[in-house]
Amino acid sequence: MSIKSFAAKIFAKIVLKKMQQWAQNPVETQQRVFIKLISEAQNTAFGKDHDFKNIKSFNDFATRVPIRDYEELKPYVERVVKGEENVLWPRKPLYFAKTSGTTSGAKFIPLTKESMPYHVEAARNAILCYINETGKADFVDGKMIFLQGSPEVEEKNGIKTGRLSGIVAHYVPSYLQKNRLPSWETNCIDDWESKVDAIVEETKNQDMTVISGIPPWVQMYFEKLQETTNQKIGDLFKNFNLFIYGGVNYEPYRAKFESLIGRKVDSIELFPASEGFFAFQDSQKDKGMLLLLNSGIFYEFVEAASFFQENPKRLTIGEVMTGIDYVMIISTNAGLWGYNLGDTIQFTSTKPYRVIVSGRIKHFISAFGEHVIGKEVEESMNKAMTKFGFSITEFTVAPQVTPSEGDLPHHEWLIEFEKPPENLQEVAAFLDAEMKQQNSYYFDLIEGKVLGPLQLRSLKRESFREYMKSEGKLGGQNKVPRLSNDRKIADALIKIQP
Repeated sequence: MSIKSFAAKIFAKIVLKKMQQWAQNPVETQQRVFIKLISEAQNTAFGKDHDFKNIKSFNDFATRVPIRDYEELKPYVERVVKGEENVLWPRKPLYFAKTSGTTSGAKFIPLTKESMPYHVEAARNAILCYINETGKADFVDGKMIFLQGSPEVEEKNGIKTGRLSGIVAHYVPSYLQKNRLPSWETNCIDDWESKVDAIVEETKNQDMTVISGIPPWVQMYFEKLQETTNQKIGDLFKNFNLFIYGGVNYEPYRAKFESLIGRKVDSIELFPASEGFFAFQDSQKDKGMLLLLNSGIFYEFVEAASFFQENPKRLTIGEVMTGIDYVMIISTNAGLWGYNLGDTIQFTSTKPYRVIVSGRIKHFISAFGEHVIGKEVEESMNKAMTKFGFSITEFTVAPQVTPSEGDLPHHEWLIEFEKPPENLQEVAAFLDAEMKQQNSYYFDLIEGKVLGPLQLRSLKRESFREYMKSEGKLGGQNKVPRLSNDRKIADALIKIQP
């Protein structure tokens, strides 16, 4: 055992003990965060506009601060972008994380002196929890790769702007820098396909022990490695045993990953976003990710089923239950207030509070009132892959409101198969039965002949990659929505078929 791996084990025990202090006192912890946020921001423009000085309780806050998405908060953000201080949070933010919004164009999410350290600390603590639970620490001596956006930033009105993953690259601890790949120069390559080629060349002869990134883009890296070396990833990197991921559900990719690697490897799931680092998988044994209650973020939750009603009930951490889909609302030390992140989550445990991401409140299908969410289609797909033995590269689902003559309206599942099933119709029938079991609205619409059974469309290889490239979203933190309530993505995918 090296000195570094021995030290990592000791450090892991210290960090875990500190985490347990707040995890075992969730309501009190969140109350402290809430009071501190309101106090810090009471003299900002937003704080004055919403009477923060007279907020004494969560009910006061909920009365004064409505739930907003980015578009509704945008007038305040634009003032910050122009260089105005003390708008959403004291002073100016250190950075803007620039993201590509689906409805708002480019989004500029503030990162402040107070919020920035939590992005780095959470990723570190996820690894330390893994070390403490498994006793495995030798990987810290090998090379680690983090597939991410360019670390280059621009500066405007005294605020640096770039991709979150690239900004975080500036904060990698010095003790990890010599183990970290790819090189700074390679990370700055803008074109994703050229960047992956360069990463393959830099890493193919290295002792890679940890690989991290969004699954579809790590898969592309693995495929390029295999194409270049003609070896399984597990044979090429004999000490690679830990995959760290976030952004999308890993399960639809797992079979393909294990085929490319040639064996199973441990994995750690993260729940990061430009708006904050919310949770990470703290145990290999328990389902879900530990919700970070002591990281400068105050959480609210609204049941997804009632979210679009007028004045839906806003719950705090002590009021939630397991097994219910909630829209997660955040107020943060980066100056986001009553902010609708857009994600839906479910609690898998309340001692401690662990969550899974169940979908996006904006990514759903309810063209006929069925309100199908991401978790339902992903669970159905996973069961179908297990039953029929096929594997996929990617898939998305869209409504078909104007079907061919003689057909009822239906849901169309567009799938790029890695290993196709023998009988598509059999798979379609199975998926439809699973969806009816999971979603009572869908069941009623099918039984009432308002909707016809779902239909599958098999896409050519590389379809999703071609689509993402055409949208300028190939690589980095970008991902294809599992669900759309319109046919924009579906029609674009169909258009590129031969």
